Amino acid sequence: MTSLAVAAPATRDLTALFAPSSIAIVGASNDPSKYGNWLAVRALRDSRSRPVHLVNRTRPEILGHPAIPSLVSAPGPVDLAVIAVPAAGFYDAVEDAIEAKVKAIVAITAGLGETGAEGLARQEELVGRLREAGIPMLGPNCLGVLDNTTGLDATVNNFAAGTISIVSQSGNVAIDLAGQLSEAGLGVARFASLGNCADLDVADLVDSCVDHEGTAAIAVYCEGFQDGRKFARAVARAAEAGKPVVLLSVGRGAASVRGAASHTGSMVTSGAVLEALCEATGTELVTSPLEMANLLQALVRTGPLAGRRVGVLADGGGHASLASDSLESAGLAVERFSPELSQAVAHQLPPTAGVSNPIDVAGGGEQDITCFSRVLVELLGSTETDAVLMTGYFGGYSAYDPALAPAETQAGRDIGALVSRTGASFIAQTMFPDSAPARALRESGVAVYRNVEHASWVLSRLAGRREGTVYPIPVMPESAEPLTDTGYGPARRALAEAGIPFVRAVEVSTLDELEAAASSLRYPLVLKALGEEHKSDNGGVILNIVDRTSLLEAWNDVQGRLRPPLCSIEEMADLSQAVELIVGVRRDPVFGPVVLVGLGGIYTELLKDTRCALGPVTRDQAKALLLSLRGAALLTGFRGTPPVDLDAAAEVISTLSAYAAAHPEIAEIECNPIAATPGGTVALDARIILDPAS
Repeated sequence: MTSLAVAAPATRDLTALFAPSSIAIVGASNDPSKYGNWLAVRALRDSRSRPVHLVNRTRPEILGHPAIPSLVSAPGPVDLAVIAVPAAGFYDAVEDAIEAKVKAIVAITAGLGETGAEGLARQEELVGRLREAGIPMLGPNCLGVLDNTTGLDATVNNFAAGTISIVSQSGNVAIDLAGQLSEAGLGVARFASLGNCADLDVADLVDSCVDHEGTAAIAVYCEGFQDGRKFARAVARAAEAGKPVVLLSVGRGAASVRGAASHTGSMVTSGAVLEALCEATGTELVTSPLEMANLLQALVRTGPLAGRRVGVLADGGGHASLASDSLESAGLAVERFSPELSQAVAHQLPPTAGVSNPIDVAGGGEQDITCFSRVLVELLGSTETDAVLMTGYFGGYSAYDPALAPAETQAGRDIGALVSRTGASFIAQTMFPDSAPARALRESGVAVYRNVEHASWVLSRLAGRREGTVYPIPVMPESAEPLTDTGYGPARRALAEAGIPFVRAVEVSTLDELEAAASSLRYPLVLKALGEEHKSDNGGVILNIVDRTSLLEAWNDVQGRLRPPLCSIEEMADLSQAVELIVGVRRDPVFGPVVLVGLGGIYTELLKDTRCALGPVTRDQAKALLLSLRGAALLTGFRGTPPVDLDAAAEVISTLSAYAAAHPEIAEIECNPIAATPGGTVALDARIILDPAS
């Protein structure tokens, strides 16, 4: 079959997907082992709010309700058609939907694009037909859609109502996440199962949640992205709207760049790309549904941190010490309080209490449970803390003595009201997360955790959100004239013309050419044998050639060992005050050009001190990348060494990234090393690798 390459519109109106005025279950069934039965049962629960049409070609009645043989035979218009028929009948079901002028489709049907080339071609043809008709489709091979704010339930699992929207390529991951959110007292506003993403993709669904009033935060599980830049724009838009996005993805290892031909190519893994995207857009990248649930709870319940100073309020010396260690391991600070703050805290607690930070109430809770809220008045109103962590036994006094339950539960409400009133950053950890006082904290808007390491990690992530810099998604330049010759010399010349400074060099293939070239260059010189990927690893780079005699010796040595077809004879840069950098760009097939910056030279792969960003980058972004390296102190002056010219280094990075972005035929491009010195920056090597597909 011929695939119809009909482009999806830039923005999608998904009103009919999440808030349909009527719904049809195509493939509705009396058989409880079939999806068509589960979907019909759930849709009929809401039949008073919206008409439900049950479509079955052979049975006039389903679940005790009249059924119709096709969508076109429906007694009224159909907004949303949920198709749950075998793959063999899917084409006819889609044609029926187009003829009936439905406004959106959810395709539960499996056995299409995920089965191979033939199924993919059939799927693409159907998508082309639907896009011509202006009908968005979720799926196929998905678990449906739900919107608790409109009462729509076109899926097969229960999702408690709340304010978190879930966009997931895995139904099981979404169910797992929803369960963990429920344990934290949170629920789901919307759920959309991506399936094959044949038409609607993850960016479309994120965009729709940004515009959804009932969504406070967005959870995304995605195994692959159709258009990385489109996704980046969607999550950036969510951040601008104050709706944080938490992303869980898989396949972020080095396998995705196996076969990369340069240092840059091997280091810019899909994980590094996602990290760069998340940093640029304010998206939170996590590694498990548990991390996702923990972070989402804090994002919707906890105020932003102004810094990394945390006050610890504990009801036990062990918990006070464990919490302090955990917080400091997470990069936060538990600083000693001033005498004034310690004295104010001491007025609220028994004489045996520790009040310097961490605070140990030392039996104060048993004597007067309101001591927690009284101490918090002092801590939350102080300029000495950016956040407060309450940890330990709170919530357990009621279990010890039921008579204490009303007062302890009220203390939870009072603490929640205080946090809400002050807008302070406050998180609780308790040994009794299911107790009534813990529930009172959650119901009052406080994030509550069972494990102190989870609470510490969350506070660290919240602090990082305030410290991060969000950049606009880069605009891709117009494509330049494609490169055809990417050998060492042509690559050097092309980049030099683009504005990247190099030392003077001449390519030679004979001894006569070598001597002629050397006469025009300034000693000391460098001889490079060309044709090897890592020239220095093979002894193909001879440094510090000080005169004609040593030049001839180097030439004879290289020719005898390596027999290179060409050599480059170059002036040797003064590296006495230089820091060697690697700067490169890899064109990711999904996200486009990704810039890599790091400490370079022969130790590039050993140090692995690199940073990535979506390209092209501005000079300011490039400078920020350099300063975020672990070894940034080498650039800014270390132990009396002069700082390098960061602006010059950033200009080289920006120029290289712009050049790579303008040449889509380039798969990998790299300058390693680049010598950054106090007086400027000069590139000492260049490598360009074309995409074979180009």
